[in-house]
Amino acid sequence: MPTQIRFHGVAAYELISSDGRHVLIDPYLDENPGATVKSDQLERVDLILISHAALDHLGDAEKIARRTGAPVVCGGDVKNYLTMKGLPGPQIQAIVWGIAIEVAGFWVQPVECHHWSQIKLPNGQYATGVPMGFVIELDPGVRFYHYGDTGIFSDLKLIGELYRPTIGALGITQPAEILHTVEGPARLLTGEMSAREGALAAEWLGLQIALPCHYINPNNDDVREFVQRLDESRARNGHGPRAVVLKPGETFTIDGAMDETLHIRD
Repeated sequence: MPTQIRFHGVAAYELISSDGRHVLIDPYLDENPGATVKSDQLERVDLILISHAALDHLGDAEKIARRTGAPVVCGGDVKNYLTMKGLPGPQIQAIVWGIAIEVAGFWVQPVECHHWSQIKLPNGQYATGVPMGFVIELDPGVRFYHYGDTGIFSDLKLIGELYRPTIGALGITQPAEILHTVEGPARLLTGEMSAREGALAAEWLGLQIALPCHYINPNNDDVREFVQRLDESRARNGHGPRAVVLKPGETFTIDGAMDETLHIRD
């Protein structure tokens, strides 16, 4: 079977390798108004990656890990939270930037992320940790980059040079449907990256396919600008990342050497 990248909305992705193993990244499903499946409907989970402790990224990791027994890779603050919720410590790998690991048969490289990670523990105290992005090799020649809510920074070029991601997810907007859950007096004008910044990040990373994300409804100006910027860059330079916009529930299929087709899974 081909490699598949399934989008569940916001920053939640389900990656399926050619031999049928499933990786969940930032599995925000049950409270996600765009998700077409809920956490108890996932039939197979072999690995869970959590970029940071925000509720729309940590999501349903605890429930899924408890039900499936899948190993979890995360920061130290998230491990503290999950173990205090009753998950066994040996099931959870706390990790930080730079330390490559092999887990569930996958090569995973945690990479730098310019963001924050903080969570309220069951005892009422707060834990703060290091947010992460990930590069994961799904199949030979297919390396997926997950941005982990990063802002733009110039060492994305170095990540591209070192780890050679071929397809990646970049947050370039805000999910309007859940912004009411964000406390504070300010109105958010951009995501952690603007559309312009996200398009530049895709080029710095050397992606072949760039998936805009951090939305529920892709019909918004930020997504359109992201696509337009990458299209114009490809027309101008004759090469560069191609934008592919997914709706929640859609799957991007990679067959062979990055030959791609898009289909919607029933």
